[in-house]
Parts: sequence; structure tokens; C-alpha cells
Amino acid sequence: MNILVIEDDRETANLIAGALAAQGHAVQHAPDGRSGLSLAQSGKYDVTIVDRMLPELDGLSVVKSLRAAGKFAPVLFLTNLGGIDDRVEGLEAGGDDYLVKPFALSELIARIHALVRRSNSNDTTLRVADLEMDLIKRTVVRDGHVIDLQPREFELLECLMRHAGEVLTRTMLLEKVWDFHFDPKTNIVETHMSRLRAKVDRGFGTELIRTLRGAGYCLRAPF
Repeated sequence: MNILVIEDDRETANLIAGALAAQGHAVQHAPDGRSGLSLAQSGKYDVTIVDRMLPELDGLSVVKSLRAAGKFAPVLFLTNLGGIDDRVEGLEAGGDDYLVKPFALSELIARIHALVRRSNSNDTTLRVADLEMDLIKRTVVRDGHVIDLQPREFELLECLMRHAGEVLTRTMLLEKVWDFHFDPKTNIVETHMSRLRAKVDRGFGTELIRTLRGAGYCLRAPF
């Protein structure tokens, strides 16, 4: 992939560039918002990583300008601002995902892969029974009620909905959602699935997400 990193902190930029290069990606770096916007507008990038707090032109303005110019490649915001309002502001400006500093490079890479998988899909809306996911607006609605999901919960639900009716094992979810090709020996899948089920199924009368003991998980419409 061709990735643009707009980040004024040289140490952070070098860490990101090194990690992505080790994965076989081509990386370009811009140290400020104005030069970053110029590169993003003139080049073709699979993903752009943008720091919120940039000199000359802030990250929100960079992304707003890109969207206004018809550039819709995925954007991942990096920021020290971790409040709900800050994240909403970033997403409404045109960002596709939001990662708060400090962050693990493994999570950054996993999120980039997830963004590219989504952008390569022609489906913009997923539906199963009364559950609907808008991949462009990044909203989830069930029976007319908006469901607020964290980015990883959104990715997990998207995976389940894309494979509706299929049984997905823990290993498959680790690979598809977290981009882990090994067992991290944690209950990360179970924890996220429990939170997701509480949001998607609780209070709606019928369960869409099923646990098949010893097999995995499945999202399907009620019979």
C-alpha cells in the first residue's frame, strides 16, 4: 500500500514509517498540515494518517479540504485528544477512524488494514433483519434506535454482518478484525463480543448474535 503520514513529531513519524515499511508498505511523510495537504491532493494514497494538532494547518482542516476536493481515501486520525466530542468532531470532519496517543503500533497497523478492507468493498450498507449498518456514515441502527459503537466494536459487527449466517471461530475473528495471525492468549474476542451483544441485542426482544459453544459466533436473522 501507499501510505501518507502527516505528523509533526519526528520521533512518532519515524516509528510509524518504520513499522509500515517493515510490513512492505511505501510511506511518505509530511511534517505539517500545509505540505501534507499538498501531497495528499497531488498523490494517490491508499490510507492517510493525520495528526490532529499540526503546524500551519490543523488536521481537521486538512481532511475537510481533502473531502471537499473529492479525495475519499480512508483517513486515520492520530491525536492526544481522546474525549467523545473530539472523536465525533474528527469523524464528522471526514475521518474514518480515530486512534488516541499513545498507541500500540500493532493496533495502528490493524486499523489501517481494516480501513482498506472496508474501502475496497462496494457495499455501503449492510442489513440483517432490523439491524442496519451504514459504512459511509459509520452508523448502526436497529429497529429505528441508534446504537453507539466503539471503532473496534463497529469492525467486529461489520465482520459478523458481512458473514451473516456463517459461523466465525475465535481464530477467524482475531485475523479478520484484529489482524492477529497468532493467539494473543487473552479474552479480547470474548470481551468485545460481550459488549457488542449488550448493545445490539439487549432490549430488542430477539437475539441476532448467537454463541455456538465450541464452534464460534454467528449473526443471523431470527427464524
